[in-house]
Amino acid sequence: MSLPLLKLPSLDLLRGFVAAGRRMSITLAAQDLCLTQSAVSRQIHALEEFMGVRLLVRGHRSIAFTAEGERLFRSADAVLQQLQDVLGELRAGQAARPVTVTASIGVTGLWLLPRLSRLQQRLPGIDVRVAASDSLADLRHDGIDLAIRYTTEAGAPPGARRLFGESVAPVAHPLLLEKSGKKAAPASLLADAPLLEFDHPSPWLQWQQWQDWTVLAAGGKRGMLRFNQYDLVIRAALAGQGVALGRIELIRPLLESGQLAMLAEPRAQAEDGHAYWLLHTEAEPRREVLQVAEWICAEAQA
Repeated sequence: MSLPLLKLPSLDLLRGFVAAGRRMSITLAAQDLCLTQSAVSRQIHALEEFMGVRLLVRGHRSIAFTAEGERLFRSADAVLQQLQDVLGELRAGQAARPVTVTASIGVTGLWLLPRLSRLQQRLPGIDVRVAASDSLADLRHDGIDLAIRYTTEAGAPPGARRLFGESVAPVAHPLLLEKSGKKAAPASLLADAPLLEFDHPSPWLQWQQWQDWTVLAAGGKRGMLRFNQYDLVIRAALAGQGVALGRIELIRPLLESGQLAMLAEPRAQAEDGHAYWLLHTEAEPRREVLQVAEWICAEAQA
């Protein structure tokens, strides 16, 4: 006849009994459990009172099982060993599980990847997996811990943290400026250079939005190269293939290093416009996830 769960003895009582049975010594069992010898003795006495039978025969410096005690030990020892094995595997799996961060291909290539060396220096014991994708994903189903998303405040889910806004300006390789004969020139002076455009539904990221930056030379007309990934737009600009709309927050290191030159003052989105947000998949993330999230936020503020 089985006992209901409600009437089972405390796990502490069974643990003390099994520890004593494995070592056949209350003193050694107390050492294994980081308890006093008297505490383990009390656990065993409490279990015997619960059972209504003696489980151990105590000698001067030894213990032995009663028949009932040996029967209970064999069953409890097997159950606790199985529990130890499962819990150990689960904890090991959690410890080895990397922190998975996803972002669009452009954000990953231009903003996240150049900073990963600093993440490794700051958090050397944490494994990070980067998943670059422009597709919508079920973050929880796909095992994603953190996601960087380009959206508005109204579109950001509860608990999302705003990383930074967005500003754009025309940018080009410095060699294009040299060919134009100007050290610094507005985009209108590079009338022969093609416009590099990101195929994106937002007008904010399309040249048509910026007519005053695309003044045509007399009798001439610009060509245009379109790309389906923003990092390809920037790669084309780095190769001197034309003038791009630079998303300043993403390409700032390229501007600071002189690999790209800004051709006009940047213009920022309104506060309620699109920005970059950090999303948590879990309401109570693992410690490692929180550490990576704090690092991302610190990099964004910097």
